[in-house]
Amino acid sequence: MTTLLTRWGEVEVAPTEDLPPEASEVLSEEALAFVARLHRAFEMRRRELLARRAERQAALDVGALPAFLPETQPIRTGDWQVSHPPSTLQKRHVEITGPTDRKMMINALNSGADVFMADFEDANSPTFANMVQGHINLRDAIARTIEYTAPDGRRYRLNETTAVLMVRPRGWHLVEKHVRVDGTPVSASLFDFGLYFFHQARRLLERGWGPYFYLPKLENHLEARLWNDVFNAAQDWLGLPRGTIKATVLVETILAAFEMDEILYELRDHIVGMNAGRWDYIFSVIKKFRKHDFVLPDRAQVTMTVPFMRAYTELLVRTCHKRGAHAIGGMAAFIPSRKDPQVNAIALEKVREDKLREANDGFDGTWVAHPDLVPIAKAVFAEKLGDRPHQKERLREDVRITERDLLNFHVPGGAITEAGVRNNLSVSLQYIEAWLRGVGAVAIFNLMEDAATAEIARAQLWQWVHSPRGVLDDGRKVTMDLVHQLMDEEIEKIRAAWGDAVFQRSRIHQAREIVESLIANAEFVDFLTSTAYEQLP
Repeated sequence: MTTLLTRWGEVEVAPTEDLPPEASEVLSEEALAFVARLHRAFEMRRRELLARRAERQAALDVGALPAFLPETQPIRTGDWQVSHPPSTLQKRHVEITGPTDRKMMINALNSGADVFMADFEDANSPTFANMVQGHINLRDAIARTIEYTAPDGRRYRLNETTAVLMVRPRGWHLVEKHVRVDGTPVSASLFDFGLYFFHQARRLLERGWGPYFYLPKLENHLEARLWNDVFNAAQDWLGLPRGTIKATVLVETILAAFEMDEILYELRDHIVGMNAGRWDYIFSVIKKFRKHDFVLPDRAQVTMTVPFMRAYTELLVRTCHKRGAHAIGGMAAFIPSRKDPQVNAIALEKVREDKLREANDGFDGTWVAHPDLVPIAKAVFAEKLGDRPHQKERLREDVRITERDLLNFHVPGGAITEAGVRNNLSVSLQYIEAWLRGVGAVAIFNLMEDAATAEIARAQLWQWVHSPRGVLDDGRKVTMDLVHQLMDEEIEKIRAAWGDAVFQRSRIHQAREIVESLIANAEFVDFLTSTAYEQLP
């Protein structure tokens, strides 16, 4: 444990053995003092907001339903606009996301996408080495010195033209256990944001970009207000004009869908857009209404055209455009196969249809998980928008979304199948196994799975086991006995696919313990990453 005394509190850092040599440059005294200052200024409010989440959940558990807030109606009906985006964030037709891994970062920046979101959150396994190396990689990318040499000798460098860089810090609910201020672990949000902003804000401005952020997992406008106050303080402390920071909020919780106007208003000097974070949104529906009498069918059947997903995305476009903000569509997670052209043809057509629906609905851009999907998405938005960077002039005043629409969780023709249970089990096991090894974005069954999709998988399994409605289409009740049986079989399939040598070195049994405990627990555990984080170095 290394201890640093600053006027902003005592900072303790518990380094791990695998930290890169440049770690001291990231974890400099000045940078840690900046993080400590953020901690001292905002940690109490963060805790209060998390307590508020728990109170809200308790109300939902006894039958309360979310609604548009009567006290903020003047904001929803008022005439105001968010800040104007800089030229670098005007065109966002295609955005690619991925972890801060060195090779993946180079490939994403070179992909031809308009924006690359470097992810410290759902696509990242938050080992301390990963977090510190990610900041080193971001530094080198901004300086254009980033390179990577693969084991086969191939070298990766940046192209002359790259995507614009944005960064997603971890959510308000997480902590960075390796850094403590005054004996308390720092907020992971403030750690990720603080280090990046302190080291790179001026360099980004010199580069012609700026400190651009994606904000995850907000549940209400008060959490957005906290981010806005953090932004103002950080800019003041570094002597940068307020509004230098630009942010996009992921609307990926159902509670946030009821406060989109309010979130935009709280961040109006900094926010330039909202994103339809589809996977976490589905997870939040299960989590928030876990005590209510409903179940969702197989994950593959919960598409963007089912009533509650359609309502939320239509409302997002209308709300954003009314306020002058970009509306960015959801993730296409398909990973093209090198071996099966027929699978590719079918899947790529579904990707094209998904992006065409978004473009026709008024979205100004969309997300993809793989560079091979960039040309498909770009072609769709180019055909729809031509030379226009966005279509914010489409106000979608035809959209009329009610509270009931947002809460209509009926999925026409939906069913729970044995194949759906098996898929959820296999995805949960394989993802958590990789996450425990420090890998946060994993290709499974030709889809890029991250923490959000793993959360859906394990949440559905919990819901199906604990709800009387968790019945398969063949009449069998989903029980822990069935889960154990199918898990045994799925693990054998994983063993056969990986081979005995890889399987024996893996952490699959540890992953199984985590998955089984999450499903069997009588109380729903809010985040699997919070539980599994204790097992990371």
